[in-house]
Amino acid sequence: MREERLTPQEALRKYREEEKIQDRGRLKVFLGYAPGVGKTYTMLASANRMLKRGRDVVIGYFEPHSRKDTIEQLGDLPQIPTIEITHCGIRLHEMDTQAIIQRHPDTVLVDELAHTNAHVP
Repeated sequence: MREERLTPQEALRKYREEEKIQDRGRLKVFLGYAPGVGKTYTMLASANRMLKRGRDVVIGYFEPHSRKDTIEQLGDLPQIPTIEITHCGIRLHEMDTQAIIQRHPDTVLVDELAHTNAHVP
């Protein structure tokens, strides 16, 4: 007789129960095949729905790319101010990771995650 295989969710639940591990967080990635296909817009729309349901949602980093429809999706979402640093003589705005950790929200939106982070002292 063949043993029935667990789904990934069932296996994770069983592992957490056996190891007494609490749910530490989740990563949700919005992927698209090209710039301008709606990744940021969709992420913000999803976050606004969470906010309306009472979740503590903040924007950790947002790159509007001058897209009016995307900027309008910001709605009432609070934003963690970026920090300004100078790297190689260029002034840059980077996500303030320490401020996010101190704020400890349920959900943090990070747009443009795949970029080179300048060194923050």
